Amino acid sequence: MARTLIRNAAIVTMEPQGELPQGDLLVEGDRIAAIAPALSADDAEVVDATGCIALPGLVNAHMHTWQTALRGVAANWTLLEYFQKMHAGLATAFAADDLFIATRMGALNQLNCGTTTLADWCHNNPTPEHNDAAIEGLLSTGIRAAFFHGTPKPDPKPGQVPFWEVPHPRREVERLLRAHQGQPLLSIQAAVLGPHYATLDVALHDFRMARELGLIASLHQGGGPARTPDGWAKLEAAGLLGPNINIVHGHALTDAQLERFCALGMSFSAAAESEMSQGHGHPLTGRLRQFGRAPSLGVDLESVLSGDMLTQARIALGIQRSLDNVAHREQHGTIPPTSTITAREALSWVTVEGARMLQMQDRIGSLAPGKQADLVLVRASDLNMQPVHDPVSSVVFQASLANIDSVMVAGRWKKRSGQLLAGDLSADLRKLRASGEKITRAMGLAH
Repeated sequence: MARTLIRNAAIVTMEPQGELPQGDLLVEGDRIAAIAPALSADDAEVVDATGCIALPGLVNAHMHTWQTALRGVAANWTLLEYFQKMHAGLATAFAADDLFIATRMGALNQLNCGTTTLADWCHNNPTPEHNDAAIEGLLSTGIRAAFFHGTPKPDPKPGQVPFWEVPHPRREVERLLRAHQGQPLLSIQAAVLGPHYATLDVALHDFRMARELGLIASLHQGGGPARTPDGWAKLEAAGLLGPNINIVHGHALTDAQLERFCALGMSFSAAAESEMSQGHGHPLTGRLRQFGRAPSLGVDLESVLSGDMLTQARIALGIQRSLDNVAHREQHGTIPPTSTITAREALSWVTVEGARMLQMQDRIGSLAPGKQADLVLVRASDLNMQPVHDPVSSVVFQASLANIDSVMVAGRWKKRSGQLLAGDLSADLRKLRASGEKITRAMGLAH
């Protein structure tokens, strides 16, 4: 069994006992064996992490990785433009090969940025070949991934049943479950339409399917009027709401609905930067906190913005602090006496809460003996990081991609000393560029 001893790091465990200012972490196989101020292991590979901060691998709880070849294309679009130009336009030009290269390169970039677990919300997959290509792209990188099987959303052609009236293809989900049973780094989940984007019959079918197959059912909520305004009440009456339901965005929910859904154990994923940019509204962060809950966070769209999860934590934190500060000033006429949200809480959104959303909190999201060895070493000796007075604050507010020194998934290094361990990517980058050019040209968007 391979053993790795990481020495002399500042260890951010995200466990209740807090941080270890300087200590060692021992990895045996794919798990963390021990964390202590000083450890010894004669037969282990020793990694000197002096000047580094060790933290749990980041969790990207929501990303449409199939859009990697379209980086920047949607940067100036509102949500309405995105629906029309992406789903009814660009998405229709994707072949299976386009999904493979986009998903592979998007997942590699996640590893490069310190994300060890990716919830890949794939809803541009009109054929089984598209699904297989996207999953192959994930598996080729060694990232821990949850493949959320979705469905395309083109404009219906004359005589064609619109997508919101089509039940989720259970047979295809079952095929994927059989094909990938036992994969240690991959799970298959369901990216369903939900009552906001589908008829009641479709929503009932999809939620039942997820419950019967033991899947997380993740859905977008928001973006215009709901197709089934009373859908949530009907789904609850049918006994279909619970911890396996994940709501993404959620801006259209009332406070009463949100409180009820929190009580039912449902999870929530925000995409703060994307939501603010495209016109969704303010992220749910503060509304969830009033009910004792917290969001997981996702990049959402690399066709709009960066894939860096530390940026997402920082932006979500800044937005909610701003909202809280404004509310306090309006009520009291003064600046608040202290901040409402700590840096540690923001870091939990991209670690602990991401793990909880994926129902993997027993395996990932924090550093503890027995958990999977998914971790990141942040080089805190760099100019932009020094001096470090508090490791958590330094990671959340100072760190960037430039400081991500090393990344480990299930005990295997995926990045070391600032270099992604993926071989020569020049050919893959050429394929990614060619894919993006082909797709934009087909839709008349190429420059």
